Amino acid sequence: MKSYLRLLRYVLSYKRYAVLNISCNILSVIFSLFSLTMVAPFLNLLFSQATAYEKVPLNFSVKSVLANFNYFLGNYIQENGKINALILISGLIIIMFFLKNLFRYLAMYFMSPIRNGVVRDLRNTVYDKVLQLPLSYFTEERKGDLMARMTTDVQEIEWSIMQSLEVIFREPLTMILFLTTLVLMSPQLSLFVFVLLPVAGLLVGRIGKSLRRTSTKGQAKMGQLLSTIEETLGGLRIIKGFNAESFSRAKFRQTNDEYRKLMKRLYRKRDLSAPLSVFMGAVVLVIVIYFGGQLVLRSDQALEPSAFIAFIAIFSQIIPPARAFSEAYSNVQKGLASAERINRILDAGITISDKEHPLQIQDFNHDIEYRDLSFAYHKGGSGWVLKDINLKIGKGMTVALVGQSGSGKTTLADLLPRFYDPDAGEILIDGENIRDYRISDLRKLMGIVTQESILFNDTVFNNIAFGLTNATAEDVEAAAKIANAHDFIMQMPQGYQTNIGDRGNKMSGGQRQRISIARAILKNPPILILDEATSALDTESERLVQDALVKLMKNRTTLVIAHRLSTIQHADEIIVMQKGEIIERGKHAGLLALDGVYKKLFDLQAFA
Repeated sequence: MKSYLRLLRYVLSYKRYAVLNISCNILSVIFSLFSLTMVAPFLNLLFSQATAYEKVPLNFSVKSVLANFNYFLGNYIQENGKINALILISGLIIIMFFLKNLFRYLAMYFMSPIRNGVVRDLRNTVYDKVLQLPLSYFTEERKGDLMARMTTDVQEIEWSIMQSLEVIFREPLTMILFLTTLVLMSPQLSLFVFVLLPVAGLLVGRIGKSLRRTSTKGQAKMGQLLSTIEETLGGLRIIKGFNAESFSRAKFRQTNDEYRKLMKRLYRKRDLSAPLSVFMGAVVLVIVIYFGGQLVLRSDQALEPSAFIAFIAIFSQIIPPARAFSEAYSNVQKGLASAERINRILDAGITISDKEHPLQIQDFNHDIEYRDLSFAYHKGGSGWVLKDINLKIGKGMTVALVGQSGSGKTTLADLLPRFYDPDAGEILIDGENIRDYRISDLRKLMGIVTQESILFNDTVFNNIAFGLTNATAEDVEAAAKIANAHDFIMQMPQGYQTNIGDRGNKMSGGQRQRISIARAILKNPPILILDEATSALDTESERLVQDALVKLMKNRTTLVIAHRLSTIQHADEIIVMQKGEIIERGKHAGLLALDGVYKKLFDLQAFA
């Protein structure tokens, strides 16, 4: 229920449409009720009973309304004849049905912006939260499952909950008004309705709870299915290279078949609710007809035949709303399973955030300092990735991090833009803890070029100008020239407006890397983080990229994570890391003279 109420908060933004929708639904139900109560006068006319009524004081009683209408009808018959009275009643019924359906359409018309707007707002909220969550959150989650929550689960809410939203509010209103009318017409007969309908509702409710549990399992399995698809598309080269098609096929089919079984159970439970509600409604209807017939056939005729038929007509119109409500309830239970999965994203803690009154920083003036810093991915200090790091990088310096894989180089660099926060110690920029700065200001100072070029399925221009709204064509072209990218861009079919495909797969590795460098150049940051930017390139591409990096690093403070030691020989300081600790530091020549770990790494590459 909490998940449902939480979704309803989004409706508050559309309260004007909600008021119009509710008003139109009320009018639709009222005119529907009036059109049904016209059955009694219509039957009285056919059986010549309208003249038997006398004028009585008008009040909220149905008998009072019908008696006065029959009195008016009797006078009308005496003055104009039965045929004209029949025309009058027929016309009134047509008008009532027209107004009922007109306001029904208007209710749906005003519901449309609510339903679609709420789903849009929910998508926006989930996407915004994903952008705010720290990188550590995504190391614990399957990418495919997150995609399922942001796509199929949100879509399920649109299909199951938002389409049922109006039904949840309209049908109870319809049943309340109709039941109130039935009570006013015959309290005795209405007693059976009040006793038997809740019994039917309880049976449908039990199915709904079971449906929700099955739906939760189904959505989780869909997350696994999407994760398998995402991994397959990303690793297709390895799958084919290792002849693992059969293994991948079997894994996918197993997950897909498990999903099929869950959905089969879900659909059977959901499909059971409608026939069950119809059957229970029919049982109640037969019981009402039986006891109502006894009231009509009694000597004192406690219920008139025309009123009894009108009672049955109105009661028969309670069954469709009750059935629609039971179906909507089942759909809502199915959708709430998706809502709970989405809420797990929305409720995830944001561990990287601005303090209450953050400092502003517009430029980098003095130095960067890592002071007594330690970090572990699993909080609590088990398995330190970095231990007691002390490092100072002056403005304009180039500092290189080297060491074996897993030594903590990338983690050390990722702490600088606050992708993670240290467990102990601090990082200072110009003497202030980076946690005290506004995150957007801090990251504006930095440009990042990673080993894997992260590009987007967009044009070359938009990839270079990524994140900058005021970049001109001249600015982008100038950055591309510095990055040695302009020539190959101009050879593309549409130049800078050429779409580069998913992750830039229409270009070579060296070309992708130079686009990434051009993006960093255009940003023009005072601090650079280069994470093994040339390690995955061939010799020719490496030469072009390295030349671009030299231009990029000019007059900037640079933190370089190096795999190929030949590219960092001129660094102002080289930091050698091992198992999360700094074991050697100094310039290239001095480290070779130490004849330590750096010398061994250099010799291994030199004779490779």
